[in-house]
Order: sequence, then structure tokens, then C-alpha cells
Amino acid sequence: MKVKIKSWTGVATWRWVANDDSCGICRMPFDGCCSDCRLPGDDCPLVWGQCSHCFHIHCIMKWLQSQQLHQQCPMCRQEWKFKE
Repeated sequence: MKVKIKSWTGVATWRWVANDDSCGICRMPFDGCCSDCRLPGDDCPLVWGQCSHCFHIHCIMKWLQSQQLHQQCPMCRQEWKFKE
């Protein structure tokens, strides 16, 4: 018995690989996007700090701009430095 495939439709999903399920600033899931964006993905990427906490890029940039003296991680209060 031989089987012949006449058509094929591929389906895929994607997920950010992060240490948490949601952003610690906006509380939106990482599989979604921050409140400033309409669509998740490359336009609303995740960024990690050296402290290993992860946030939407737009959320952490707003947070850092609101911190006048010390730019600290909103979760652990360590000095914020982007992980390279």
C-alpha cells in the first residue's frame, strides 16, 4: 500500500524563551506585546539585563527614562546594564 500526499500545509508557532511568562513592568505576556505596540514579534523584542531579568524593550526604556539618578532593574534594584 502506497500513500501519496496531494497537498501539505505547514503550521508554526513561536515563543520568546524568557525566564518568566510576563513582563515585570507592564504585566503583559511575553508572547504578546507591550501596551505601546499592536503586534508581537520583532517590533516589540525582549531584552535581558545582566541581572537576568527580562522585559519588553519599550517597557524598560520608559522605566529607565523615569529613573533620574540611578537606573536600576525594577525587579531586583541592581544597576541596570543590558546583557550582551
